[in-house]
Amino acid sequence: MPICAPPSSDSSSASSGSGGRAWIVHGLALGAAAAAAAAAAYLYRRPAGFRTRAVGIIPARFASSRFEGKPLAPILGKPMIQIVATDDDRIAECCRGFGADVIMTSESCKNGSERCCEALNKLEKHYDIVVNIQGDEPLIEPEIIDGVVMALQRAPDAVFSTAVTSLKPEDAFDTNRVKCIIDNQGYAIYFSRGLIPFNKSGKANPNFPYLLHLGIAGFDSKFLKIYPELPPTPLQLEEDLEQLKVLENGYRMKVIKVDHDAHGVDAPEDVEKIEALMRARNIH
Repeated sequence: MPICAPPSSDSSSASSGSGGRAWIVHGLALGAAAAAAAAAAYLYRRPAGFRTRAVGIIPARFASSRFEGKPLAPILGKPMIQIVATDDDRIAECCRGFGADVIMTSESCKNGSERCCEALNKLEKHYDIVVNIQGDEPLIEPEIIDGVVMALQRAPDAVFSTAVTSLKPEDAFDTNRVKCIIDNQGYAIYFSRGLIPFNKSGKANPNFPYLLHLGIAGFDSKFLKIYPELPPTPLQLEEDLEQLKVLENGYRMKVIKVDHDAHGVDAPEDVEKIEALMRARNIH
């Protein structure tokens, strides 16, 4: 259907001029709309089959500085992890005992991301996305894992994706609970063990929506392979947070907000909390 019909040949000169001007105006508007649509298509386009193959890996080591042997800590009689890339034979034996796939990795891996990278290189199949699922978040929902994968599929400019949820007031100053701030487009600005943002009163603002970082990270597989080669960065070392190396090197990180009652296992006393929650929810 035409937006505006051109003036007929028997119209008066005045109406003809007016109609002509209207036609030009509508033509310009149509051109602007077409240009905007083209720009949007350019910004959001991605190749067919973009990042379609994903794999989830749980990196695990026995020598945790805060909780040695954490991956084998029983929760309601079961080990905390189910699928694993590890450098420890005890963890490998436990996982193989219930039929899990185990990938043995080097003791030289400095963190979970490097362990996932080594595991990826040992897999026979090609994957576009590798999800680092931290074993100390045993109650993380499958929907969150799917969301982290989709976030990378929908953000071609990002090489890393993760998830956050609302921070509980009692966790505001817990350095084991990592906080996050994001921009208006959902990209990470910073992560910290301290409360961020931090106001001049020195107290948590009960009306501010602080965000808690969850133990899950999605990597573009090509980026994951170069991650170990990036030198450690000052903020990464100061906060002891491996995701800061991604930000400090100028890469973009997509963050999704989820509704999740986070219960990470960072210390031995956390096991009892997890078990109580699982009993309350009738999870076995």
